[in-house]
Amino acid sequence: MTSFTLLDLERIVAERAAAPVSESHTAKLLAGGPAKPAKKLGEEAVEAAIAAVQGDRPGLVAEAADVLYHLLVTLRAGGVSVDEVMAELARRTARSGLAEKASRGSG
Repeated sequence: MTSFTLLDLERIVAERAAAPVSESHTAKLLAGGPAKPAKKLGEEAVEAAIAAVQGDRPGLVAEAADVLYHLLVTLRAGGVSVDEVMAELARRTARSGLAEKASRGSG
């Protein structure tokens, strides 16, 4: 089985973003400004959380895929690349999770 990565998904989102709105759900989301994909991301995250709490493994897999897709569309709308997010994660994991969280203050 060939592995599929977030970078692959980012590339597909970029390709679909360039398509006509009438032919691409991604382009349609992006045409609505950053609020439209962000709203969808929030909705999908709630659905993933519900599936997790309910112990719905297939539902969680499906909703997690939706979350990742909508996250990448939201990142594109904000001009943020997956590489930037991964760099931030790498920076954070250079120290313990508790020390990293404490450095960000309350939240």
